[in-house]
Amino acid sequence: MARIFITGSADGLGFLAAKALIQSGHEVVIHARNEARATHITAQLPQSAGVLVADLSNPDAIKALAMQANTLGQFDAVIHNAGIYKSNANYTGNLPELFVVNSMAPYLLTALMHPPKRLIYLSSDMHLQGNADMGHLIDKINNNNITYSDTKLHDLILSMAISRLWKQVYVNTVNPGWVPTKMGGQGAPDNLEKGYETQVWLAVSNNREACVSGQYFYHQKKAHYLQPANEIAIQEKFLTICKEITGIPFPYTNG
Repeated sequence: MARIFITGSADGLGFLAAKALIQSGHEVVIHARNEARATHITAQLPQSAGVLVADLSNPDAIKALAMQANTLGQFDAVIHNAGIYKSNANYTGNLPELFVVNSMAPYLLTALMHPPKRLIYLSSDMHLQGNADMGHLIDKINNNNITYSDTKLHDLILSMAISRLWKQVYVNTVNPGWVPTKMGGQGAPDNLEKGYETQVWLAVSNNREACVSGQYFYHQKKAHYLQPANEIAIQEKFLTICKEITGIPFPYTNG
């Protein structure tokens, strides 16, 4: 039995992954944005090992979530599933909401939580349209010009950086496809089941194909991704920018 934490598991792919893992006998801690969603998801998944509540559009809440997760001990796997496609009209934060939820939250949670044995980050094939020029990232943030594609590329860059730095952790990225969830819309063409199977597989499978690091998967197969994500200079610049924005340095060793 593995202990797994999944962000954004109150609905969509995160919920389906949590449900599948619980049904397979694993201990899953789920995450919801607010108390109302936490109550709902607890009723839907009563066999979960608990629910943590945090609004990932709030940097302080992200840091608090990491501390809450650490009180539960080390996880075998963490699935960074939470994400948004566009900003909320009522959002009042100082940083672009897309960047905070999709890019900053995975960085902060990874930097502050006890390192697990496996890390899975959700990206998208839309990362192929993201801007890999880290020299302009601060300007894009300051001008609120961050796109969804940019943030999904950030997730891939972060994953590749950690796979290089934390050799004792299996670190991989997943493209779940364009699936019919609330975010993807009911007309989305990809298979919903296959959309969550890959992160479940990477979280618990002992198959040789799953026990790897630094890979980008689509439907349990290695897939094409934007190659600049492999460049150490780009990875290091992204980590530096995240440190400057958050005040939290990335731990270069996981010991």
